[in-house]
Amino acid sequence: MSDKSFALPSSIKVIEGTEAAQAAYPYYTQFVPEDDQKFWFYNSMHFPEPMHHFDMITAEAAYVAMGAFNTRVHCLPTAKGVDHRIINGRVYIGGVVVTDPDEIAERVAEFQQRAGHYYENWESLYDQWKVKMKALIAEAQALPNPSLPDYEPLETITEGDAVPASHDLLKIYQQQIEGYHRMWHHHFEFLLLGYGAYMTFFGFCKKAFPEISDQAISRMVAGMEAEIFRPDEEVKRLARRAVELGVDHHFTDDVNIEQVLSDLDKVSGKGKEWLADLEESRNPWFNVSSGDGFYHYHRSWNDDLSLPFAALPGYIAKVKAGENIERPTAQLIEEREQLVADYRELLDTDEDRATYDQLIELAHRVFPYVEGHKFYCEHWYTNLFFNKIREFGRLLLAHGFFGAEGQEEDVFNLTQYELESAIIDLMLAWGVGAGPRGPVYWPAIIAERKAAIAEWSKHPTPPALGNVPEAIDDPAINMLWGITRENLDSWLDDGTENPNELKGFAACSGVVEGTARVVKSVSEIGRIQQGDILVCQVTNPTWSPLFQKISAAVSDIGGSMSHMAIVAREYNLPAVVGTGLATVKIKDGARIRVDGGKGTVSILEDA
Repeated sequence: MSDKSFALPSSIKVIEGTEAAQAAYPYYTQFVPEDDQKFWFYNSMHFPEPMHHFDMITAEAAYVAMGAFNTRVHCLPTAKGVDHRIINGRVYIGGVVVTDPDEIAERVAEFQQRAGHYYENWESLYDQWKVKMKALIAEAQALPNPSLPDYEPLETITEGDAVPASHDLLKIYQQQIEGYHRMWHHHFEFLLLGYGAYMTFFGFCKKAFPEISDQAISRMVAGMEAEIFRPDEEVKRLARRAVELGVDHHFTDDVNIEQVLSDLDKVSGKGKEWLADLEESRNPWFNVSSGDGFYHYHRSWNDDLSLPFAALPGYIAKVKAGENIERPTAQLIEEREQLVADYRELLDTDEDRATYDQLIELAHRVFPYVEGHKFYCEHWYTNLFFNKIREFGRLLLAHGFFGAEGQEEDVFNLTQYELESAIIDLMLAWGVGAGPRGPVYWPAIIAERKAAIAEWSKHPTPPALGNVPEAIDDPAINMLWGITRENLDSWLDDGTENPNELKGFAACSGVVEGTARVVKSVSEIGRIQQGDILVCQVTNPTWSPLFQKISAAVSDIGGSMSHMAIVAREYNLPAVVGTGLATVKIKDGARIRVDGGKGTVSILEDA
């Protein structure tokens, strides 16, 4: 165990006045004294903002599925699942590793059989996976809107199905929860195997070419086609169509979206033609969240057209200027093929060259899933799920559960278990013909939890907790979250060595100087101006339309295979990820230099 340490979990106190809100999270997510013996890090990649109580299902269901697939289904040899805890609304995770040689050997044998089946049949299994996911989405869409009639219709009796509507409330809710958990099992069916194929190739390259950079290896799988990039492609298509149809003058910065839609419907056949194109793009491609899909208030583009409409003026201006707005896929593919060929020539034996060819071919086959699955899972299904929960919010609001000043969004201040109890309270009241107790019970609790979320948002949280391990050997934690021993040492640095420089992973090469725009939540992305350098905890693929505005990107969290790193490479945008404290040390408006080749960020001039 290292002598270096972050604060112990037991030393992190619940912020005064929020104790009841903290206690409302499930008991198994609360830190206990034994957790001081383990290393934890703040999962700001997936949960960069304090978690509303219902939204914690996005962590719980994900970690249930991830653990089951790692530990029991695919049997990863050295890594099982992750434990998670929540303090002051922030989610911390810690990996469960396998260290016993005998157990590792046993798991290797199991993993080879299981992973081998997937790798041998990847394309057909992935096609089946898409069918399963689309069926699951259709199943969720078909769930009826929960409602309670004054009296059961006569058909309840005459058709011999004498089960009252109150039972449907419980059935619908439980189907929603079950479907959400099932989605996460689908999510992890392929994901870790996709990473595993890349990690095996990565390990081979590091051994065969000791001087090779992480970025050079990652560029060997760049230029991929995946569904998560399609929403941005659709926005570009709409920009080109606006110019072709002569309706481009309707799209300006700070446009009133409803007014534009109304004007286009009135002006001419050309306007209606563009609106038809918009509808074609929206279904299904605008079923993406403005965030990474883990928060109920990160609405989909279909629910709020602000993000795609904010991108249209920029794309339209470039189309009219004759500039290429396409993702440089052909260039990336040419570069990757040259890299693959150049490094292959350095290998000494036919055996090594055969292994190299096999590993890179597999990585190219499986890697699109690493990003593509996000469209179906974190975005399309999760947004649908949250909107279905909103239907229960509307029902409870109509029955007074949230008080006179309540709103349907208040439902997300209840845990998933509390929401079921509120539904049963309403079922009881409807059945016995009396008033429910919820209207008296919930409003004060909801107000308390809203205040807690607001208070937690004001306070920073440590990037990690506990003693720093001698080594971080889990390749997924290295590549996805960017957690390495070297990075943890830099996070612990007090800044005296060089207070104006941060180090991270070199995600995409290029040197850029510009104004830092520090964005700590999705709600702030509207502040980004042309040429700014985005500084954030983490970004995600659905921010891609904004990449036309920014000149570089910097993140607190993330490794060479994080979503931000992948997207930066696909758009050839200089980026440094996994700096640890960029959003803390860099002030909004500061002038900074980003070196995406070296993985450094220099503060040149404070705001």
